[in-house]
Amino acid sequence: MLNRLIEASIEHRFFVLLATAVLMMVGLYCTWTLPIDAVPDITTNQVVINMAAPALAPEEIERQITRPLEISLSGLPGSTEMRSISQFGLCQVTVVFDDHSDIYRARQLVAERLAVLSEQLPPGARAPELAPIATGLGEIYYVFIESDTLSLVDRRAILDWQVRPRLRTVPGVIEVNSFGGTVKQYQVLANPERLRTYNISLNELRLALAENNRNAGGAYIPKQNEQQLVQGIGVVGSLEDIRNIVLTAKNGVPVLVSDVAEVKFGQAMRQGSITKDGRGETVAAIAVMLMGENSREVTRRVKERVAELQKEVPPGVRLVGFLDRTTLVDQTLHTAAQNLVEGGLLVIAVLMVFLLQLRAGLIVSSIIPLAMLFAIIGMRYFHLSANLMSLGAVDFGLIVDAAVIIVENCVRRLSEQRVKLGRALTEAERLETIRSGTIEVRQASQFGELIIIAAYLPVLSLVGVEGKMFRPMGFTVVLALSAAMVLSATLIPALCAYFLKDQVEKENRLVSWLQIRYLPLLRRAVQKRVGVVAAAVGLVLASLLLFPWLGAEFLPKLDEGAICINPGYLPGISVESAIQRATLVEKVLMERFPDEIKTTATRIGRPDIATDPMLLSQHDIFLPLTPRSQWKKASTKAELIKKIEEALGDI
Repeated sequence: MLNRLIEASIEHRFFVLLATAVLMMVGLYCTWTLPIDAVPDITTNQVVINMAAPALAPEEIERQITRPLEISLSGLPGSTEMRSISQFGLCQVTVVFDDHSDIYRARQLVAERLAVLSEQLPPGARAPELAPIATGLGEIYYVFIESDTLSLVDRRAILDWQVRPRLRTVPGVIEVNSFGGTVKQYQVLANPERLRTYNISLNELRLALAENNRNAGGAYIPKQNEQQLVQGIGVVGSLEDIRNIVLTAKNGVPVLVSDVAEVKFGQAMRQGSITKDGRGETVAAIAVMLMGENSREVTRRVKERVAELQKEVPPGVRLVGFLDRTTLVDQTLHTAAQNLVEGGLLVIAVLMVFLLQLRAGLIVSSIIPLAMLFAIIGMRYFHLSANLMSLGAVDFGLIVDAAVIIVENCVRRLSEQRVKLGRALTEAERLETIRSGTIEVRQASQFGELIIIAAYLPVLSLVGVEGKMFRPMGFTVVLALSAAMVLSATLIPALCAYFLKDQVEKENRLVSWLQIRYLPLLRRAVQKRVGVVAAAVGLVLASLLLFPWLGAEFLPKLDEGAICINPGYLPGISVESAIQRATLVEKVLMERFPDEIKTTATRIGRPDIATDPMLLSQHDIFLPLTPRSQWKKASTKAELIKKIEEALGDI
């Protein structure tokens, strides 16, 4: 069958080239639409449930909310694990499903269980909410709302009513999280003494506020040739409206809310904040990407929408980007592309040196981009992203192995036939020589390729975190090698039939020099084969003994040009104290390392949507760094980290 395929490829070589052109076009399209990221996303297939109860302590959250939630969500089809966190005012339950479960079906199963549970919630608890359909790498872009004149309340209002709704409409963005600032509230601060004087309970005050803050419809009244709508407008619109709500009457005199309570604007309770550049608290929006989207493309769309919003926000308001995911992705893409290009050029250069024919070298080299395009088509089909792991393991030497053997053998056979016949070969003789030369070595080279592919198959069987990390690499290599195996049996013979001529092969001095020195070693090895085998076994045993002493890492080091510091403070720290401590740390770092640190930002506690349920005592300090050529206090990143630790130790 393989021989027939080779013969058909030579005979119908035009159609082989046509199919190759189609492969190139499809591959280029898939390259343009292929998701690109820095590393594989190892987040498990999970559904996160957040439930807020602002008045409850952690013990009550655990007893009244977390335990009932866990009992209600246990035994879901496809679930493999469940974990929970109980904090002041927040319960978070994470249900992990197997990798083959559809995330939308899993969320539907969870939502059905939550609907039954809603009747058992304690008073004051909000309805449980499902977290956005995102992963641990979902936060792709920060947008700070900065102004020299507006207060935190005003900036938070701009975020919630202008910036956030517009960013949520960006394709690929599943949610926009709010961080920092204060939410304005209409607060009624009851006076216990006055409530006792008028014999009004706190519950009566609450009910009066609820019942006097609604609109009512009354259908319509027919009048001549028209109908007039009837409605009662009772929604409060100002502090004065709240103050004038009637609670009761004493001796014919109405008792108003203003008689028993102070009505004013206030700030909502919060368990998180964010600071920047040592200037204190600020306001930020965090764009969260939908699971499975292309982070590079989504980030680009978000930045374009931010540029549009900058023209719409009030004068003096600046929308400043921070922690741009495309920076890391571009660096990773540049590293992977550089390795691929340099590896390809090195292979091509070596081919030229050993084949001594430009045409033969180009024929062999053509298999490199085509095999990569085929691999990219497969990655697009299997929903794999292009990242440092999936692209970094491709070995061009393995890809061109069979093509080198075929082309070199065809060149040698054409030269021998010309010398043997003493004349130029006819077209039929040339094609027959190429056919026989390809068939002669194709079976052996194919066997070697199958062995290499089989060596990567165990990688495809990995599961869990290891599977998410290394399976893309195995898929990419297997796809590239499979493409090389098919192309070497179809395209390479077709190209040889088009471009290889029956010229006398030039003597390769480098190969001759290597052969002169290799043949004596080969003869000795054959004569003393027992010793050679024993030495090889000894080397294998020595490598096994030395292997445990070698260093090992789960992932390659990836320097994104930034540092993240995670300081911890005493539990129970207040929001105000946490902001002061974060501001102090930022000031010290900016003052001591002005040439190394570009900017600073500190996440304190948890945002509005608790995608990362940290405590107020837990901080994330982000330090994007300047180019290393500008550094003055350190020459390496390790040295800079050590000096930063010393600076933080002083405070």
